[in-house]
Amino acid sequence: MGKGRTNKPRKHFADKRREKQKKKEWDKNTPHKSYADIIRENSDFELYYKTQKIVPEDKWNMFISTLRTNLPVAFRITGSKAEAKTLLKIIKSDFFKGILNANLDDDKEKSETKSILHSLPFYPEELAWQLQLTRKDIRRSEAYFRLHNFLIAETNNGSISRQEVVSMVPPLVLDVKPWHKVLDMCAAPGSKTAQLIEMIHADEGNVFPEGFVIANDLDNNRCYMLVHQAKRLNSPNILITNHDSSVMPNFIFTKSDGTKDTLKFDRILADVPCSGDGTMRKNPDIWCKWSPVNGNNLHGIQYRIAKRGLELLAIGGRMVYSTCSLNPIENEAVLHRLLCETGDSVQLIDCRNLVPGLICDPGVTHWKPASKNLQFYDNWSDVPEQWQTQVRPKMFPPQADEVSKFHLERCMRILPHHQDTGGFFVAVLEKVASLPWESESGTLNKNEQNLGDNENKDKLGLQEESLQDVKLVKSGKRTLEEEKKLREPQKKRRRDLGYREDPFVFFKDDTEDVWQSIKKFYDISEELNPRCLLVRCHEGKKKNIYFTSPAIRDIVISNENTVKMINTGVKTFVRCDNKNMNCAFRLAQEGMQSIVCYISDKRKLQISKEDLIMLLQNNDPHTPPEIVKFSSDTQQRLKDFAIGSCILLYKEDKTDDPNQLNLQLVGWRGTMSLRAYVPTCDAIHYLRLLGADCSKFEKNKFEENRAAALVASEDVNNSDSKTEDSNEKLVMENDNCVKKVDDTD
Repeated sequence: MGKGRTNKPRKHFADKRREKQKKKEWDKNTPHKSYADIIRENSDFELYYKTQKIVPEDKWNMFISTLRTNLPVAFRITGSKAEAKTLLKIIKSDFFKGILNANLDDDKEKSETKSILHSLPFYPEELAWQLQLTRKDIRRSEAYFRLHNFLIAETNNGSISRQEVVSMVPPLVLDVKPWHKVLDMCAAPGSKTAQLIEMIHADEGNVFPEGFVIANDLDNNRCYMLVHQAKRLNSPNILITNHDSSVMPNFIFTKSDGTKDTLKFDRILADVPCSGDGTMRKNPDIWCKWSPVNGNNLHGIQYRIAKRGLELLAIGGRMVYSTCSLNPIENEAVLHRLLCETGDSVQLIDCRNLVPGLICDPGVTHWKPASKNLQFYDNWSDVPEQWQTQVRPKMFPPQADEVSKFHLERCMRILPHHQDTGGFFVAVLEKVASLPWESESGTLNKNEQNLGDNENKDKLGLQEESLQDVKLVKSGKRTLEEEKKLREPQKKRRRDLGYREDPFVFFKDDTEDVWQSIKKFYDISEELNPRCLLVRCHEGKKKNIYFTSPAIRDIVISNENTVKMINTGVKTFVRCDNKNMNCAFRLAQEGMQSIVCYISDKRKLQISKEDLIMLLQNNDPHTPPEIVKFSSDTQQRLKDFAIGSCILLYKEDKTDDPNQLNLQLVGWRGTMSLRAYVPTCDAIHYLRLLGADCSKFEKNKFEENRAAALVASEDVNNSDSKTEDSNEKLVMENDNCVKKVDDTD
């Protein structure tokens, strides 16, 4: 018998189809509980956390009652400083009050708005806001349909990021600077990654920061969620990779003298997979499925990810370890274990000063591991043999006389009742010297490199039998059973290669076939290095051309055979074969900020506010505004302007405001017309910033549904009426027939 085969008979296709149909019928007939039907109680959960004393006794009722309510919506304002400040003014203005108070009386307006919407005190420059409304309130209430439209349009444009309040904290305490090399080890779905990218681009005077972000995730499918998040920010300084972060390979880079070396990161975010019981307000399913064994089973992989992070960290660098779990086994126990092994080379630091106004509790210094049957243990020697695969020796807290040297109180525990959020755990680690198992150069010792996976699993007690029983709800991060499946040895699981990635093919030099025509048409400066441009195919027509930073280019080329890369670069040129064009590529709005400084003024068009508003309000590719409709100044500028892709420039007239609007949009100069070559969500965003009317883009789905229902009802009535007329006609015809028969007789 061939290798890998078994004696188990294969199922016939028809049998498989019948089984699938039965499963569908079972799913159809089995009642599924909605979130509203879930009873938000779990006696084991309450006993466990009361025993761990993560909440003072006098605060317990407040903690548990808050945990049983739905989570309010929160969002951050992103983008350039000028656009962010303008959007902030809009949010604080009567416009936003009108959105929120459309269903309120005038006398209640002021007080209600203040209670519904407020900025987060710990987030810099009032750029993060919380709404005392849930996702369901906003999505299903007609009173808030304009708010829903606002959130969707601005999110699609990349000007706001909808994100949990507690999720905003780890990047803030990581304290990223524009020159830092940053690694996000477990990045999907990507809201924190977006924050890290924004921090890299914080200095707008420096268009091309030296720093970059490598965002990694183990799950190939979830990497594409990450791509979607990152693309909204249009940064050439990000690379997305697909690896098991607990065994993340070393990255190689090229030093200034041309030699190769191992890359060490200045900042690392280890937001590790966890049981997610801090997300119960968002995911009520966890109330039904919570068990103390969930945290026990994840402790090992959390430790391994954090340990690998410290190995990849540069001396003097910082790593944030965070989870959305309340469990000390997943939090302080992991850190205690790391600090024991790293000795004086790593230390916990207190970074509360970076989030002033954030309410949080210190980390706990004592906890009790528990088995599946909720038996608590003070020492490893007390654990019965039957539970020794679940409760491991290194899960226990430090001895009383050693507590002070670990400084676990420097960790931050954010609980739901503190500021009406989810639960979260954040700790900041600083690497002050080489790890004990690293050589002086920072590389791993040979024994550490050869540590086998099976040995690791035995040490950490990750037993498959206990993992198979655990099923958790999705909380943004993966569930425990998904994590287990992804980390199974390759030969033990179904072969799943995921998507086959297109290659990253960089331009070799200035002689690339398409580059000369692009460079000539847009009169691009010699300062733009074409070697930072890439396509995703070796042969055939180049459809999209992407731009990356020099540092990302070097990492991609230096590691293409050892690291699985998913995406990098920002779309800059798009093929647009047009008979009237001298160049086969148009500009892409996504890459505008990256290359606008290299393009000469002959492809740039200054435009007035009124003309720009007209363009955006008539953003229809089939019927763009004719040139004769524009102001005389714009018509004069267009007189000798070559047909094709161009850049539309608008600068605010104000001189007293340091954050003047300075908009740069891709346009298209046609034979007789001019249009803005931007997506609808961008058009809405720019109109909003300009204080123009966006009403034509406002959609009230509730009115549309009512109108559709009315049309359907009229169709039914008309159908009934036609049926009645038809029946009456038929009766009359029958009567006439009878009469004729009678006359004949």
